[in-house]
Amino acid sequence: MTRAVKIHPQAVVDEGAKLGDGVEVGPFSIIEKDVTIGPDTWIGPHVVVRSNTTIGAQNRIYQFSSIGEDPQFAGFRDEVTYLEIGDRNVIREYCTLNRGTPVGHGVTRIGSDNFLMAYVHVAHDCVLGDHVIFANCASLAGHVEVGDYVIMGGFTLVHQFCRVGAHSITGIGSVCLKDVPPYVVAAGNTASPFGINVKGLKRRGFSVEKIQTLKWAYRQIFRSGLDLRTVVARLEEKLDECAEIQLFIDFLSSSKRGIIR
Repeated sequence: MTRAVKIHPQAVVDEGAKLGDGVEVGPFSIIEKDVTIGPDTWIGPHVVVRSNTTIGAQNRIYQFSSIGEDPQFAGFRDEVTYLEIGDRNVIREYCTLNRGTPVGHGVTRIGSDNFLMAYVHVAHDCVLGDHVIFANCASLAGHVEVGDYVIMGGFTLVHQFCRVGAHSITGIGSVCLKDVPPYVVAAGNTASPFGINVKGLKRRGFSVEKIQTLKWAYRQIFRSGLDLRTVVARLEEKLDECAEIQLFIDFLSSSKRGIIR
């Protein structure tokens, strides 16, 4: 059954925008051409969605958010770049999500089932996974990659080209200048590791045995004093016992900026 699109009389929606069934657009919001919005997405009042933005189904975008604005990149010359947002995301007040740049991916990607609280900033060419929670004012510089189930404390800052591994969590006011490995608790300015995200892993169904093995892996990485190549070799020996260690191995093997210490 087709559900009606509801556009407030005081909203401005370009004829070139494509709105799915059940989309609602609040007063004073602006939807530009070449925007696609999936079914049952709610756009609140005073939201701006710029051209070349794709938004999936069942998202909720709150007032004063800026979605798909030009990248904050000094070399940008009005090239065609993109923002892609998945399904069932909650994007709260004053969030700023920028499109990509030609020198990066050309696209900023945000996955599904994420919760971005007020004043969150996602810069150009960033890639966010699924089930991510960013508390108020968490900000990513350009080209940052964030894995699934990451939680960022309020006012967390992440340097450009850094990666934040899946299931990790940052404390309030953390400043991440290097990669944050999966499963790790990071906090401080600059961020340092403070063990494994045990509470988060328990909530997601990780067994006690697997958590203990991940704790062992953490000690190899951060406490053994061994170089990362040797650490990776040790971790590989535990794969049969705990397949989840593969996230550590892949992350460490591909780190370009180095990891927090």
